[in-house]
Amino acid sequence: MYKTTLAQLVYDFKTLRNLMAKATPARSGDYLAGVAAANNLERVAAQTVLAEVPLKRFLNEALVPYEHDEVTRLIIDEHDNTAFATISHLTVGDFRNWLLSEQATTSALTAIAAGLTPEMVAAVSKIMRLQDLILVAKKCRVITRFRNTLGLENRFSTRLQPNHPTDSPAGVAASLVDGLLYGCGDAVIGINPASDNLEATLRLLNLLSEVIERYQIPTQACVLAHVTTTMKAIEQGAPVDLIFQSIAGTQKANDSFGINLDLLNEAHHAGLQLNRGTLGNNCMYFETGQGSALSANAHEGLDQQTCETRAYAVARKFKPLLVNTVVGFIGPEYLYDGKQIIRAGLEDHFCGKLLGLPMGCDVCYTNHAEADQDDMDMLLTQFAVAGGTFIMGVPGADDVMLNYQSTSFHDALYVRQLLGLRPAPEFEQWLIQHKIFNSENQLLQQPDMPLLFKQTLQNLGNADHD
Repeated sequence: MYKTTLAQLVYDFKTLRNLMAKATPARSGDYLAGVAAANNLERVAAQTVLAEVPLKRFLNEALVPYEHDEVTRLIIDEHDNTAFATISHLTVGDFRNWLLSEQATTSALTAIAAGLTPEMVAAVSKIMRLQDLILVAKKCRVITRFRNTLGLENRFSTRLQPNHPTDSPAGVAASLVDGLLYGCGDAVIGINPASDNLEATLRLLNLLSEVIERYQIPTQACVLAHVTTTMKAIEQGAPVDLIFQSIAGTQKANDSFGINLDLLNEAHHAGLQLNRGTLGNNCMYFETGQGSALSANAHEGLDQQTCETRAYAVARKFKPLLVNTVVGFIGPEYLYDGKQIIRAGLEDHFCGKLLGLPMGCDVCYTNHAEADQDDMDMLLTQFAVAGGTFIMGVPGADDVMLNYQSTSFHDALYVRQLLGLRPAPEFEQWLIQHKIFNSENQLLQQPDMPLLFKQTLQNLGNADHD
């Protein structure tokens, strides 16, 4: 069915799933899974064939069988034919050309989002250069709200990530205050707990709530515990703003995470019932990453980028405030070096934005990957140029609890100064009010630490010794 001749060689791709995998730019995870093209010639042949595939084909040939995968059922059952009508006559290659044309305005891209399936956007990304991914993603605009407004034009937000290897309140608070004084934290103040248990989660939730309420910070908090732990915390009356969960693109992979669509729906409903948002009710926070399904042996024969994009259908179902691709976290078995990490991060951002999601990127790598901070500077800059919603703010870019390299508070300042970007408007006003930023939105050279910050750190430090 999917066949071409190139350089006097005949390439026969038996299924759409096989064609998609062979057309994917090279990455170590696909070689590990045994689905990658054997060489660049086969890859170009697959991309040539893929460009001629009608977009409608993706509605008729499921890459993972409808009967045994609830993610596939979600994609097909909730597809919006009306939104799809504008582009339904196009092939994958035609779709690429349309996306790059002047006709694909921000409003036009918003209008078709519900008519796109993850497989369609994954397919078109495979035949696009980095500049194509950046240009189209830049035109997408996804705005979400909880206690502030994220995703506005010329804005760039950060997740303040004050992790601590023992969940020490004083250690968390020290990193938290440091980040706030650099203007970080408008996307969320989010902690990865060292231990995923109810007691630790409750303690951290109460700490973050106290800081936000005491200083009247227009932001939201999240403890990135398993969704079931957060639901138990809600039952105990904890101050939960955002409900977090890692998600993947197949039912089998989500089973390995201990979740399904019904559980996420229950959690979403619980978050809405709390009604803690002041400007909006986008109360979910999802994280994803290429290779997560393969690492659980749950990729269903798909290439890892297509699997990743299917996870965005799960996220889209629950109207999240934030979606974050933790692009280099899993390791070199899946994304070997800086080149692969950069490509993956820009693919994920493009695909998520095209599907209507508020995409952030944890610009990161593990210490055993063939990557360094220069590679991350390249991805960081390109992601910001592409209109990315948010990045991480980690003290010194070195997460001492998760043991990986990410982006620092200074990196956020670099991007904002380089490109003239600003924090979320409500958070920006808070920074100016407390003289952390001046009216020109430049960080003050020697900002005075607010007295309450000093008192909080002193109290928490004393509590750690009790």
